[in-house]
Amino acid sequence: MFTTRPTLQGTFGMVSSTHWLASQSAMAVLEAGGNAYDAAVAAGFVLHVVEPHLNGPAGEVPIIIAPAGGEVRVLCGQGVAPAGATVAHYRGLGLDLVPGTGPLAAAVPGAFDAWMLLLRDHGTKPLADVLKYAIGYAEDGHPPVESVGATVEMVRELFETEWTSSADVYLPGGQAPRPGELFRNPALAATWKRLLAEVAGAGDRVAQIEAAREVWRTGFIAEALVQQSARPTLDTSGTHHTGTLTAADLASWSASYEAPATYDWHGWTLCKAGPWSQGPALLQQLALLPPELPEYGSADYVHLLIEGCKLAMADREAWYGDASGGADVPLDELLSDAYNADRRTLVGDKASYELRPGSPGGRTPRLCAHARVVTTDEPGSSALGAGEPTVAVGGPPGAGEPTVAEHPAAPVSGEPEIASDGSTRGDTCHLDVVDRWGNMVAATPSGGWLQSNPVVPELGFPLGTRLQMAWLEEGLPNSLAPGRRPRTTLTPSVALRDGVPVLAFGSPGGDQQDQWQLHFFLAVALCPEVRGGLDLQGAIDAPNWHNDSFPGSFYPRGTRPGSVTVEARTAGEVVEELRRRGHDVTIGGAWSEGRLCAVGRDPETGVLSAAANPRGMQGYAVGR
Repeated sequence: MFTTRPTLQGTFGMVSSTHWLASQSAMAVLEAGGNAYDAAVAAGFVLHVVEPHLNGPAGEVPIIIAPAGGEVRVLCGQGVAPAGATVAHYRGLGLDLVPGTGPLAAAVPGAFDAWMLLLRDHGTKPLADVLKYAIGYAEDGHPPVESVGATVEMVRELFETEWTSSADVYLPGGQAPRPGELFRNPALAATWKRLLAEVAGAGDRVAQIEAAREVWRTGFIAEALVQQSARPTLDTSGTHHTGTLTAADLASWSASYEAPATYDWHGWTLCKAGPWSQGPALLQQLALLPPELPEYGSADYVHLLIEGCKLAMADREAWYGDASGGADVPLDELLSDAYNADRRTLVGDKASYELRPGSPGGRTPRLCAHARVVTTDEPGSSALGAGEPTVAVGGPPGAGEPTVAEHPAAPVSGEPEIASDGSTRGDTCHLDVVDRWGNMVAATPSGGWLQSNPVVPELGFPLGTRLQMAWLEEGLPNSLAPGRRPRTTLTPSVALRDGVPVLAFGSPGGDQQDQWQLHFFLAVALCPEVRGGLDLQGAIDAPNWHNDSFPGSFYPRGTRPGSVTVEARTAGEVVEELRRRGHDVTIGGAWSEGRLCAVGRDPETGVLSAAANPRGMQGYAVGR
């Protein structure tokens, strides 16, 4: 299999992330004696600084941990809907969708507390030791990647006329961040330095971390977040709205641990976050596979995976939600052999253009009214494989992680990649770490994008917008409801072999995450090994694809039935056969699909490995 880089191998530690500065910061923590969890926290806070268009402290992060010799657990950093975030309240404002930007879309921030719990319970380093890298890059500056400045330029008009606190940070002197020049966020650095000063006298390492959590929930940070939520803000509805986040919402929520959703496949066990994420969709795609697969990469193989994905995503729409928040999610039935054997019979030789949720346990599926209406992007809008609907030129500002037209008033969230048609694509972040002791972690931080909400002037970062994923219709698993987590697209992965953790991986990409991750995992599992280990880099570099035949998770929630976007490196005979079978195929760029990171460990030899995505020339793996 062709590779752009080697699969790294060593014995001391391995890191892979979507930005080289985060990867190297994590490696520095390992070199200083820290473990995988210390390293992950340091990298996570660096990502807030160097990829502010992809994630922030007030966003969210699901984390899967696999301690050496311990039990795999999910650490949920997805905040819930505030107490005032009811369907009736939003409908009373004349809305039929949660806006894609602004304080109405803000859930209780989750990322910071999740990182703190990870450090407290599994790390070894003091808080100051892991925050120093992020503080340094925010205070002293870092050379930004081109996509940061491109994102800011696309929201320039909005920042200069409405979100002026964001202009103060991202347009100093009227200039957007530029590659090769140092960009600073002194307000963010000041926030973390004040936080460390306030907790310095709290006691030992654990006491200081607990004190930091309290500062976030009830101290100066909480006060500033609540004040920001109360400021009228222009959002994608074209109207100024205030949010629903209160001091009580912040004070009462904390990140939490839970058991992973799992599925066994050919000696592997895949571990994912529960149905409040889209994680089980990867498990369902595995469950839908027949006992024998077509040749890897063939038209039969790609067709099979596309059609299975459509069935899994239809079930996501009908059944996934926050079970702990009151949603009825029949996950055991959705992953059962009998259910998926029956569903498998729906995969025919031709492409399906229907959204076909199943009836697990005899239940009747129910879709949101918006999901029952076919809404399509304009022709060619998915040329870069973003999978999110196009926002019209001159349309309302910001829509989460969608593809947007290039226009000053239409921001992109994610990692922009400019196409010939002027469209750009969005992404989020990911990081994986494995240390010399065999501890492993996979995390997908996102939300709190610079283009999602105005920067909180006292803090240097914005609120998130994850509530845009909830429906404004009562009685659905993913209905907006106080205290319920909105169903997120964020979905890190850990894979076990014969019960032992061997692989941590994940990808940015919204609704595409568990499509790209499935293709990666199958490439790892089905294709030859390299140098005695798994060919992680080859699996990442292999031509990838996605489909959008289901309602997108981000505002304005569009659908493209029958669509498939493939990289230009895909064999011509495969594309021709897919079209013959009725797939609406778009040819994307040669390196436009997939944003994967991965680390691995061979339990027999102790050899560690890592690989990172070359697309976008930003992700890097490091290790020794």
